[in-house]
Amino acid sequence: MTEDPRCCGTGTCIINPEGVCWCGQVWDGEKMCMPTAQNNNDTQTDEESVE
Repeated sequence: MTEDPRCCGTGTCIINPEGVCWCGQVWDGEKMCMPTAQNNNDTQTDEESVE
């Protein structure tokens, strides 16, 4: 098995082609890190969905 340079050092990284590891970390182009939360402005609140 080839050592992936994106591995965090544990030797257990399984990274898909998009750069996402099975543990949830994401390759940012330089290092593996936890993904940032994205704000979804298209989500309706409960009040907006009640008519």
